[in-house]
Amino acid sequence: MTRFQDVLWQSLPVPAIMFDAKDRIIEINPAAEGFLNASKRHVVGTSVFDTFVIDAQVDEQAKRVREEGAPLFMNNVDVGTSQSAPVNCNIQIAPMMDMPGHLLMLLEPRVLADRLGRSMSVKSAAKSAIGMSEMLAHEIKNPLAGITGAAQLLSMNLSAEDREMTDLIVSETRRILALLEQVEQFGNLRPPTREAINLHDLLDRARKSASVGFAAHMALLEDYDPSLPPTFVDADQLLQVLLNLLKNAAEASGGAPGTITLRTFYDLSLRLRRKSGAAMLPLNIEIIDDGPGLPPEIERDVFEPFVSGRENGTGLGLALVSKIISDHDGWVSVNSVPGRTVFRISLPVAPKDRQDKEGT
Repeated sequence: MTRFQDVLWQSLPVPAIMFDAKDRIIEINPAAEGFLNASKRHVVGTSVFDTFVIDAQVDEQAKRVREEGAPLFMNNVDVGTSQSAPVNCNIQIAPMMDMPGHLLMLLEPRVLADRLGRSMSVKSAAKSAIGMSEMLAHEIKNPLAGITGAAQLLSMNLSAEDREMTDLIVSETRRILALLEQVEQFGNLRPPTREAINLHDLLDRARKSASVGFAAHMALLEDYDPSLPPTFVDADQLLQVLLNLLKNAAEASGGAPGTITLRTFYDLSLRLRRKSGAAMLPLNIEIIDDGPGLPPEIERDVFEPFVSGRENGTGLGLALVSKIISDHDGWVSVNSVPGRTVFRISLPVAPKDRQDKEGT
């Protein structure tokens, strides 16, 4: 580095890490030393993705940056170390000019972003909103039930014309109660009770339920890899995830006929780095529809609470999907363009001793 470059590098207020084509750290700045609570001498030469515990598939994104030669940005990612609690950060990864395969990663802690006057993250705001909504839901349900009962009593002595009004009161209060129950369900989801489960058994249950209900107007196609080993999940919770995604896919057509494809496949390259270490997620489910696609302005935040692309949508269905899959140490993502929307769930294989139990 020139003296100017060295001064600039040393003065950067955010952690900066350079690493080579084999993901080995070759340089860190003082802010990164402070973040790691370790000196440069101790971390140079180590794997960047073993030194930092990142709650996202950053190694896959780094590979993409190398292939495309373009920088990549990731927002609201938990980053920590094996000795420290995670910090919510924005991450930037960029290729280094004239150094093939070498990358620069910048970590911008959200605390610093707030100090610089940026808005509070959507995730934090949504979490606060969920907490307030849970409290309100509990308080509102009782008076709503009273209103429903009073309207039903009144309707017994009214004319048919007047009963239309009380019926409207009853139907609307029931709709509100259903919404409040969704809010409570989101906040009170129990920890998963896991067992070794055949994914195709759950998919078949979800497909049959959808085909005679909300997806009766859709053609449901199967593209399964029959050799998939069992996964380790709570069957009821994963079934709820599948039904939520199928319902979204069916509603995307706006009532017109369409096609939903259920696809499973095995992919060893997929792994998720969490605080406990890297976890392989080779079992993949894709739910693919041929609808109009997600509005571009919400695609990035579609798994956040209260974000919905449908009129009168609650914005809780996909947030619940994300929460359940996260509780199972899995990963859910979406890729959407007009005519093709793909929701992908990636899950781990059941431990060998659990697979043996499942097969008995």
